[in-house]
Amino acid sequence: MLAACRKTRPKLTAEILVYLFFSAVLGQVLASLTQWLFFLGLQYTTATFACAFINMTPIFTFLVALPYGLEKVDLKAAAGVAKVGGTVLGFSGAMILALYQGPSLTKLGDGSSLYSSSSTAAVGHHHRWAIGSVALLGGSACWSLWFILQSKIATKYPALYSGNALMFLLSFLQMAAVALAIDGVTLSPWILTTKLQIITVLFVGIVGSGIGFLAMSWCVEQRGPVFTTAFTPLIQIIAAAINVIVLHEQLHLGIVLGSALVIMGLYFVLWGKSKEASSSSSSSSTGKEEAAMPRQLYSQDQETTVQMQTV
Repeated sequence: MLAACRKTRPKLTAEILVYLFFSAVLGQVLASLTQWLFFLGLQYTTATFACAFINMTPIFTFLVALPYGLEKVDLKAAAGVAKVGGTVLGFSGAMILALYQGPSLTKLGDGSSLYSSSSTAAVGHHHRWAIGSVALLGGSACWSLWFILQSKIATKYPALYSGNALMFLLSFLQMAAVALAIDGVTLSPWILTTKLQIITVLFVGIVGSGIGFLAMSWCVEQRGPVFTTAFTPLIQIIAAAINVIVLHEQLHLGIVLGSALVIMGLYFVLWGKSKEASSSSSSSSTGKEEAAMPRQLYSQDQETTVQMQTV
């Protein structure tokens, strides 16, 4: 991958290496603070709840992009009001997800040991739910920072394949250092013993990392971080369907209401961005036409002068 774009890639400077290092910390699957927080939240909550919190990523990305000048808000325009209103809706949905569970909308499955009728189990469940919510909130924030970093990297180092290859290399080194610090010098945690483990590692490495991060990096380079994160609600829809149908997990009212608000807020933000994009494109085309008019008038005057001299 590095050899393929050796002739076209720009010079790799120390500044770009710093960007790639922190991008590997925040976003890559191999050594990711985002993934660690997500799996911690998944351990304490449910897959549907965790995927619902991922929908906060576009809102966080929009908020983080504001101070860096990657996003602008004009409250006098409908697009600016839509983006601010969508952000408020998204945070409201996140609060409902974290604080309100509500009644179950599906029947209790065999594997739903997370919910219990006893008071002791209920207290423990709420404590675990709070820890999971904090972890997922932190993971969404880190995920948003990764998209902002990717937009900077795309500007400073527009070599898509080389950049991703270097990030994966740095991720591997980071994960190896963490594993040595926690487990010591032993190979047992690295040995895959079952078919499920092998398939999972291959799928995450090839699809989740190799294809997924490459596609997201390309989208960030082409359309920006906020647009790229706008498609994260699809994760929750797919995960919720699998959890209810295959894993027989309970679906609660709080998850449905909170997710609906988050998705509504997300697409308010997306609508505002599309309006801004159309307005900027129309204004730029108008500016080009206005800039071309003096040249046309000048050429017409020159032709008139030549004709008069000829006469």
